[in-house]
Amino acid sequence: MTRRKPVNLAKAARTTTFYILVVGVAAAMLLPVYFIVSLSFLSVREAYSYPLPLVPALETHFKLTPGKRGYLVSVYDRIEGAYESVLDTKELQKMSEYMRYQLATPVTIEDLEQQVARLETEDEVYFTRRRNLLANYQTFFGVAGYNAVPALIRSLQICALTIVISLSIGGMAGYAFARYVFKGKDLLKFSVLFVRMYPGVAIALPMIKILANMNFYDRPIGLSLVYSIGNIALTVWITASIFMGIPESLEEAAQVFGASKARAFLRITLPLALPGLAAAAMYAFLGAWNETVAAIILTTFNPTFSVVVFQTVLGSVGQVNLAAAGGMAMALPAVIFTFFIRRYIHQMWGGVTV
Repeated sequence: MTRRKPVNLAKAARTTTFYILVVGVAAAMLLPVYFIVSLSFLSVREAYSYPLPLVPALETHFKLTPGKRGYLVSVYDRIEGAYESVLDTKELQKMSEYMRYQLATPVTIEDLEQQVARLETEDEVYFTRRRNLLANYQTFFGVAGYNAVPALIRSLQICALTIVISLSIGGMAGYAFARYVFKGKDLLKFSVLFVRMYPGVAIALPMIKILANMNFYDRPIGLSLVYSIGNIALTVWITASIFMGIPESLEEAAQVFGASKARAFLRITLPLALPGLAAAAMYAFLGAWNETVAAIILTTFNPTFSVVVFQTVLGSVGQVNLAAAGGMAMALPAVIFTFFIRRYIHQMWGGVTV
């Protein structure tokens, strides 16, 4: 006869509490993201219904009956479980536009004519049509017009220039802080962070005159210089920590075998520092991509994509689903960039291993 091991209630309670905490943190992080994604696919009517649907409908169920003004259009409400009247008109053009823009369900006038003809023999006409789940995105880019694609390309150029400037200057400074000893090193390293204490708008305002004198105003290079001011400081701290984790003896060993100091850095140290450089590049990209206030101040005729999204969403006040679509259009390039660079920053969680 085997004896059961006594259950450690304290350990079980700690484990349960830990998993509850992990699930709660994950839910707090993922639920807002899911809410925005789901909201970007909802129709106008769904976005303003209560309670808000968690999943957009794939189809719209219609009921057509004779009305006081013409034809009464009713839509099936999934939450109430019944048809609700939404429009009473005899104008088929108005009916089609309402279905397209308010219900995100394209129904042609020819299709409506066929359904109306059925009312001659039927008291009620039921029909179902598939929804256009990308209607909000089509509306967003339609409103943004011809500025969207050039602004997207312009923003990518600004992000690339910001990464190059931040990594070249911040990376060299981080290497100097990690490898050399000089007077005032700690004070200088700490003072680098002072520039990040100033908001972007405080830096952008005086930069207007400076960039205008340099002929960089309303140009990608001008915005890249402004964005790099704060990113250089962060790059210095990230790269300095990474270079400090790489033994200097590796470079010395390479120099013993005939490599120059520059060659030892490029062939030995730099590949080992890629995780830190990738993390710094990711922060520089996200900072430049999401900046809006400084871009509004420093651009006039050549706005960035964030400014186009801001102006489009600002012009669609009262349409939260369209604003959500604009937010998703803004977030997608950042997500794609992070997805491609993720494999370089895996080592950051456990430090650099040699």
